[in-house]
Amino acid sequence: MSMQVLQGAPVAVVARARSIKEGEDLAIRQGNLIKSAFFLIVVSPTLIAIIYFGILASDIYVSESSFVVRSQEKSSQAGLGALLQGTGLTRSADSVYVVHDFIQSRDALAQLEIRENVSRMFGARSIDFVSRFDPFGIDNSFESLYKYFDRRVNVDVDSTSGITTLTVNAFSARDAHTINASLLAMAEHLINEMNARMQSDLIASAQREVDVAKDAAEVAESNLTGFRTSQQVFDPERQSSLQLQQLSKLQEDIVETRVQIAQLNSFASANPQMSALKTRLASLRQQADEQMSQIAGGKVSLTRKAGEYSRLKLEQIFAEKQLASAMATFESARNEALRKQMYVEIVANPNTPDVPIRPRRLRAILITIIACMTVWGIASLLMAGIREHHD
Repeated sequence: MSMQVLQGAPVAVVARARSIKEGEDLAIRQGNLIKSAFFLIVVSPTLIAIIYFGILASDIYVSESSFVVRSQEKSSQAGLGALLQGTGLTRSADSVYVVHDFIQSRDALAQLEIRENVSRMFGARSIDFVSRFDPFGIDNSFESLYKYFDRRVNVDVDSTSGITTLTVNAFSARDAHTINASLLAMAEHLINEMNARMQSDLIASAQREVDVAKDAAEVAESNLTGFRTSQQVFDPERQSSLQLQQLSKLQEDIVETRVQIAQLNSFASANPQMSALKTRLASLRQQADEQMSQIAGGKVSLTRKAGEYSRLKLEQIFAEKQLASAMATFESARNEALRKQMYVEIVANPNTPDVPIRPRRLRAILITIIACMTVWGIASLLMAGIREHHD
């Protein structure tokens, strides 16, 4: 009947009726599109969030510990001031960041994997599919474990107080406490290794200087001893002094003998003692010449030996002073090594959480709803603009 009416109606009426029907169909399609978009943008994500965070999401237990790295610093004062001030501990800022980087390093994870098998802890079937490590069982590589582990461990350093807070998120209270305690123990071990290496380097360097100085002193002593043995001389200066005294005594005897000879020539030239005195004078002159040659003449004289002896003696004295200086440096290095000792001082031991504090289920659901509604609002504005432009 309606078709007959339309067929009998004017063309303009038919066109208008068709336009109205097309508009109604378009409105219905747009309404269905809006409903579908609302379901996809708002309803579906909200339902998924409610199901996941309300039912499926595994409980997360958080274990925290805090510590500070300190270094021993001895007072540089002396006397009563040093006694009153004593030995104190100062915060070591550089070492704090060393520990920070180590805890978040691959080396720490490798040691932790050997000790605690963290891949088994985070890959257990009791953990929900989204939070589990390697849920598909296709990528259990160490690099994948490192990226996963980095999201479960947080190290925060307070630059003001120097206190480092270590936070571990795990899916059981025992695992969270175990990982936290193990990381803290490895941090202490790292500091102890740094102390040992620092002490070893300082002392070894000073010991090498002592060994070199000791060898030089032994060589200088050996050279001086060899010179004394080969030249049959102990101390040229002392020996020359004794020989000069002997030469002086011989010169006095020569003068005295000459006086006696002169007296006998004046009063009794035929005296039988004249021959004995002349013989004695010749002997004294010979002895004086020999003493003089030993002191200042010839290649084996003390004067020539004194130069070489002085050089060798100077080398020995210098080597002994170097050895004494190296020994003092060695003692100073030992004291410095002890002074630079570092310590991990525990502020709060790792706790064993009794209740899970994550995920914050209601908060996560509300955030999901707010985010979806925001996206829906933006999408509605875009669709309204498109409709207005189409109209």
